[in-house]
Amino acid sequence: MDLDVSVIVPTYHRERELLDAINSVRSQTGVAFEIIVVDDSPEGSARDTVASVNDPRVRYVLRPDPSKGRPAKVRNDGAKLARGRYLYFLDDDDMLEAGTLAELSRALDAAPGAGMAFGVISPFGVNEDVLRHNQKYFAEARRIALKLRGPSQLSACLTFRSAILVCSAGMARRAFFEEIGGFDTEIPICEDAELWARISHGRGHVFLDRTVVRYRTGAPSLMHNLVENDEKLHASYRRIQGKYRQAHGPLKFYATKFWAKIILR
Repeated sequence: MDLDVSVIVPTYHRERELLDAINSVRSQTGVAFEIIVVDDSPEGSARDTVASVNDPRVRYVLRPDPSKGRPAKVRNDGAKLARGRYLYFLDDDDMLEAGTLAELSRALDAAPGAGMAFGVISPFGVNEDVLRHNQKYFAEARRIALKLRGPSQLSACLTFRSAILVCSAGMARRAFFEEIGGFDTEIPICEDAELWARISHGRGHVFLDRTVVRYRTGAPSLMHNLVENDEKLHASYRRIQGKYRQAHGPLKFYATKFWAKIILR
């Protein structure tokens, strides 16, 4: 059977959340999909959880060498096993909204030149302060996403501003993902922002103005544990922006930075 979407779920010691993530995919309708769970724990902690699902569409893969906190490596491993036309990278503590895979697939089918599609993020969690902060953040992200035009504007936004989407909010064409070499494994964190920036700059994007993913706030993770001046964050954006300058030259680098920081408000 031809597959529309390969959903890749990297996981590390979050079995309860992983089960919620898997079941949110299994409930999707209107598309043919597979779920590839890539376990990054040395002991294979998610093996029994995946086996308990008992669904032939769900495949479990144990990485022989743990990535030591580099999710880009884990996601790339999953992508190498994918058979679908489209790739969806779902974090193990997030959950898809009903109809997400079908609607994003239709959006890309209708725009054959676009490299990716993404939608609105709906945060949830038990810590009210954290939740309110994230609700405000992603409401602003939606406002900006609605303003973006042209193949390079999303790329500029992701390179020079705070990310307006999380990894779990986007769908990529597998052929183009492979063409550009997948995630950059040298980026410690925010590697998803850099991937979406490269894809959107090369092929453009489609924005779907509806909730596609429920984003869990407050749980332990690389991003949730960051503080504003964390060196990993700065190191990541030094590489992201350095790659942009190398690819496009200093003139476009500074012009795009000015546009993203000053004009895009």
